[in-house]
Amino acid sequence: MRSSDVAKSGTDVGVTFLRMVPSAVRPIPADSSASGTLPVRAYRYCEPVRLASQLGWYVFPPLDFRVMWDGKVIFFKCAGIDDWIQADTLQFPKFKDQFNASAPADVQGYSPPFISSVPEPGSFQLWSGLVLKTTPGIFAYVRPPINYQQNHHTFTYEGIIETDEWFGPLFTNIKILKTDTEVIFHRNEPILQIYPVDVRFLTLGGVRDFEFVESLDAFQEDDWTAYKRTIVDRVGPKREKGSYARRSRKTRKND
Repeated sequence: MRSSDVAKSGTDVGVTFLRMVPSAVRPIPADSSASGTLPVRAYRYCEPVRLASQLGWYVFPPLDFRVMWDGKVIFFKCAGIDDWIQADTLQFPKFKDQFNASAPADVQGYSPPFISSVPEPGSFQLWSGLVLKTTPGIFAYVRPPINYQQNHHTFTYEGIIETDEWFGPLFTNIKILKTDTEVIFHRNEPILQIYPVDVRFLTLGGVRDFEFVESLDAFQEDDWTAYKRTIVDRVGPKREKGSYARRSRKTRKND
């Protein structure tokens, strides 16, 4: 019987990560400290940053490796490969045979590549070694780790995948920003942060209508009351450091 890791946090939204590559890292819940990279003051007092940082799960690369872009070609190197090789389309080491040994006959030969170049200069596609599926109506927001400080000379694209229907490799597209520089990826450092979004999120995200107040003279009494509560009542000796964070956490706890 096949086992799978079903991620549950409070309410089970039907998120399932499936491991294909044996060395693929099991995702872990993202945390409010951005895996310890947030400044202490932000972690203690900036609740908006904490809330965003802890969404969903971290996803990792399945091995340590290096890439480099010379302005024309992307090169790849990892343990067991001493010389740079061109990263047009590379299978994960030894995975092709493992895939064919497990896959049905009509699926054999279709193992996904681990890394492959894409037409855009300096860009490549990187596979986590995982597949992700969700229940109907739940999609996956795939993006670089939120507020996570990395030194890579790279840019990671964001996307929303309809994982309730699209069952395929969980990958990302990365652009190298600096030529002739080794970019190192570590198996213990996340490359992605994944969190579930309801299909209704896309409906809200597509809304283009909004109201606009033209000037201060048009502010209503309740606007000024809210401003006073948020700003004026927190200035000078009346200010309690971290009061917003405490109030926000208390409200969520009571919900």
